[in-house]
Amino acid sequence: MHFLARAVIGIVLVSLVILVGAIAFSSPHAPPPEASLTAPFRAVDFSDLPPVTRYAARDGAQLAYRRYGGDQDRLVIAIHGSAGSSVGMHAVAKALAAAGATVITPDIRGHGQSGPLGDIAYVGQLEDDLEDLLNTLGRSHRPTETTLLGFSSGGGFVLRVAGGHLGDRFSRFILVAPFLRYDAPNARDASGGGWTDVAIPRIVGLSLLNKIGITGFNSLPVIAFGLPAGNPAHLTPGYSYRLLLNFGPDDDYLGDLRRTTRPLMALDGTDDEVFRSDQLRPALAAAKPDVRVDIVPGVGHIGLTTTPAGTTAIVNAWSSKF
Repeated sequence: MHFLARAVIGIVLVSLVILVGAIAFSSPHAPPPEASLTAPFRAVDFSDLPPVTRYAARDGAQLAYRRYGGDQDRLVIAIHGSAGSSVGMHAVAKALAAAGATVITPDIRGHGQSGPLGDIAYVGQLEDDLEDLLNTLGRSHRPTETTLLGFSSGGGFVLRVAGGHLGDRFSRFILVAPFLRYDAPNARDASGGGWTDVAIPRIVGLSLLNKIGITGFNSLPVIAFGLPAGNPAHLTPGYSYRLLLNFGPDDDYLGDLRRTTRPLMALDGTDDEVFRSDQLRPALAAAKPDVRVDIVPGVGHIGLTTTPAGTTAIVNAWSSKF
């Protein structure tokens, strides 16, 4: 019996050493910049970028967003992708505003000009921030139609919202080249097409700690992005564990889809370098067989938000019935 007890203690101690080592020493390192994901922005005219407006979140933080004019009764809140900010949604917002929408492009907390880059205080804070934004906007005017649109990781976050307690606050949802899960049918690989470095051992270790209620290490970085030289100030170089968990869908993205009660559609480009656009429909149809998915010919991942073909497809999706 003493031998068995010592063996169990030994196994536990070895497991703890492995767990601590995985968390302590598995740090992400920024990969080389991925030109196909950064170069398209050079063709966008940012000279008419609206100024930042601030709103107060429930914790007192002053979070940033930009507003584009249009029909106040048709509101679109457009969520940027991973590492990005409201700046990256400029071409999309202009196109939607020209088509008649009022467009709000927030800097999601941990990005752009909304708080310290790369971290949040807790999982679920991004939904709280979105609710505070909705309440702020609603004080002056309540639109008859509110669309929540998201690109890439922002699309995954939109799916999270659609299946959560805020879902009924929106009229409909549009997912643009959405991140669903690292192993979803439309995923190319865990590195997002090579533009991220993911500290998988650290993520596994933190996940195990979270399962037993230990969350004190969730501020540790777990993913780094391949940003262009000079790292423009509006980009975020990496995420903490808790920001990575929150800025995307729930782990059960199919559950998010099944819980969605409002109309939802998705689109992607045939030349998407990050996700497999031909697998987007099968990925979503597993939970919503009749879901509408539009595929834009000849457009890559970033091109969906920067090229005329991409932004026109988004406007057409928003303007249509689905």
